[in-house]
Amino acid sequence: MDSSSDLFRRLEQLNAVGAALSKERDINRLLESILIAAKTITHADGGTLYRMTEDGRALRFEILRTDSLHIAMGGTTGNAINFPNLPLQNAEGKSNDSMVAAYAAIHDKTVNIADAYTEAGFDFSGTRSFDERTGYRSQSFLTVPMKNHEGEIIGVLQLINAQDPVTREVKAFSSADQSLAESLASQAAIALTNRLLISQLEELFESFINLINLAIDEKSPYTGGHCQRVPALTMMLAEGADAIQDGPLASFRMDERDRYELKIAGLLHDCGKVTTPVHVVDKATKLQTIFDRIHLIDTRFEVLKRDAEIHALRKQLELRGDMDTPADARIWAAYHDEVKVLDDDREFLRKANVGGEAMQEADLERVRKIGSSRKWRNVDAIETEFLTADEVVNLTIRAGTLTLKERDIINHHIVATIKMLEQLPWPKHLTRVPEYAGGHHERMDGKGYPKGLTREQMSLQARMMGIADIFEALTARDRPYKPGMKLSQAMGIMAKFRSNGHIDPDLFEVFVRQGVYRRYAEQFLDPAQIDQVDEAALRQG
Repeated sequence: MDSSSDLFRRLEQLNAVGAALSKERDINRLLESILIAAKTITHADGGTLYRMTEDGRALRFEILRTDSLHIAMGGTTGNAINFPNLPLQNAEGKSNDSMVAAYAAIHDKTVNIADAYTEAGFDFSGTRSFDERTGYRSQSFLTVPMKNHEGEIIGVLQLINAQDPVTREVKAFSSADQSLAESLASQAAIALTNRLLISQLEELFESFINLINLAIDEKSPYTGGHCQRVPALTMMLAEGADAIQDGPLASFRMDERDRYELKIAGLLHDCGKVTTPVHVVDKATKLQTIFDRIHLIDTRFEVLKRDAEIHALRKQLELRGDMDTPADARIWAAYHDEVKVLDDDREFLRKANVGGEAMQEADLERVRKIGSSRKWRNVDAIETEFLTADEVVNLTIRAGTLTLKERDIINHHIVATIKMLEQLPWPKHLTRVPEYAGGHHERMDGKGYPKGLTREQMSLQARMMGIADIFEALTARDRPYKPGMKLSQAMGIMAKFRSNGHIDPDLFEVFVRQGVYRRYAEQFLDPAQIDQVDEAALRQG
């Protein structure tokens, strides 16, 4: 019989276990904790925790422990359980009442067996076979169904060989053991159901996030990968910072909730791009809108060449009868000279349209001169300037393909991101997502956007995301306006950004020292982009 002091102690254990179970986030650790707690409270040598399969037709082995045989399978052990599921119905479609765990689940009834070898009504042939192989003696069994708040059986807790806490002699499970196990199973079922519900909600939430990123991906195939690569690189950098044991970041540590919060922020960091017009996001050339308008300019050049030819032919007609061969030659020489100038100007504008190199002031002036000094007769037969004002504005973009107005449109995506994220009712452990996601275009010197925050005003996580966003953009090989940079070139630019107050110097040191950039490159970059990086030079810069 259980002493009152031992029972009181075990009740205290039960209360402590219940509190601990409600805090556990990891499903495997939760299941493991349930079985270990049940074994401890009932002084059982072994036990198995089964979970109902998704179709509700069988029990699946999740955790298995036998202390005296040093058997530990499932859960966090890394040792997989390869036993087949226990079906709840036999081949004839009848209840599988011969298996004690199945019986407990089918009938929602605790089964307390003093000795499996003498118990009638259940099939313990598998147990006997196990005992013969191992020299073990499976004797007492306590099998408890686990039922959630809706009355559904979600699993079975089975304990084997209750032991006297002093002599270690195997005995039957007492009525107190059964009551404690049933109470624990009830608490465990609620904790497991809550954890599963939270996990399902998290999965649903992440699915919505991926849906947003898919929408961005479908809008623009050039930025869809960005939405996946930036969070991956952010987490790599965060793990690198977490591993640092010395220096300014020695005290930085993350738990599982911190990691999840940063992961969600990474996935949502560009959600505002759903508001960005696709023709701006995908603008591969300076004149591109729905189509590249350079082809319209090509047509105008052809019109001017046709006009030049017509003009030359008319002049030639004026000479009919004079037989002035030198004058005729001069007409056609002038025509060919004019065509050459037109071809040169057309090739110049085509090159300017690409936006691959920064334009000099002389180049910008040449664009303006072509636009204003040349005239052509449009489809309405009206003589007008060769380039429209909008075409001149675009073709005189000094670097890249975006006008200032278009850059503002692109930059607005971060304002939209912050506005969208701040509208959501974030739970306590995700309240910093808007700040993390909304800070990746800020600079350490306060010259970033949209808020002009300084380093001291930003969290480390937001600064991490800023580094990840820049490095991904430099090395991305799916942009319409540039090839992906070599690793050494990108790291050189990052070092300059560190020196000029753009990115956080301490995190850049982690980026280099922990080999974060190289791990990312090996996973996401084309092998041709990965070259040797002089890390010593990066630190000296």
